[in-house]
Amino acid sequence: MHRKRLIVAAILLPLLYLYIMRLPAVFFFVLLTAISLTALSEFYAMYRVTGILKYLGLFAGLFITGVSFFAREYLLDALIISVMTILAVRLLSKKNPLSSLHDLAAPLTGILYVPCLMQFQSDLRKIGPEWIIFLYATVWAADSMAYYIGKGIGKRKLYKEVSPNKTVAGGVGSLIGGTAGSLIMMAAIVPSLHAPAAVLTGIIIGVISIIGDLIESMFKRDAGVKDSSVIIPGHGGILDKIDGSLFSGPVLYWIITAISR
Repeated sequence: MHRKRLIVAAILLPLLYLYIMRLPAVFFFVLLTAISLTALSEFYAMYRVTGILKYLGLFAGLFITGVSFFAREYLLDALIISVMTILAVRLLSKKNPLSSLHDLAAPLTGILYVPCLMQFQSDLRKIGPEWIIFLYATVWAADSMAYYIGKGIGKRKLYKEVSPNKTVAGGVGSLIGGTAGSLIMMAAIVPSLHAPAAVLTGIIIGVISIIGDLIESMFKRDAGVKDSSVIIPGHGGILDKIDGSLFSGPVLYWIITAISR
């Protein structure tokens, strides 16, 4: 299984680098939309969201992603329109008011959890494609170091109720990996980022990546599934691969915004 993960990563990572760095921004929008809708679909499958609410949720995800990329100033309006539409459709499509909150919780949470968090990556791409590489490379370094250190010396559980395999040592590994990844990316593609800021950014991403991972684990344990899907051989689903970057993306955008002021 581990060998399969490495093979898939060795094939996909160079292709993704070239795709993000060399192609025009609209191609990134296509990629972001595909990833966002696939991850949202996986979330809905986990919680067995079906019928019109599922398709409305997916359309809302497409709508929000498009607005965030082409007309960012109307993002809040797009979100409010989406929520109002889904609430109204639940009212009109099912006359029985019982379980209405239950019916609406997963569709609305999915929109906030996936496309609304993913749209910050549109903002990062507009600053520069190198920041997308920075984001995913730093999160990947944090995740990888957390895995290897946790597997090698981890004993004390970090949060066993949500993720029994994660350890405190793995959490420390995430901070080390995030810092190392941030410094490497600073030297390789983001020379405008100074070393102290790179270290602090790496530590923050290391922490936030763990939180994003635990939040997805919380949802999966609640839904009673091991992986969000099996779309990527040896890696699970799309949502499994972007859980850390979902939360790290907004934080990185806020850091860059703060530094540039």
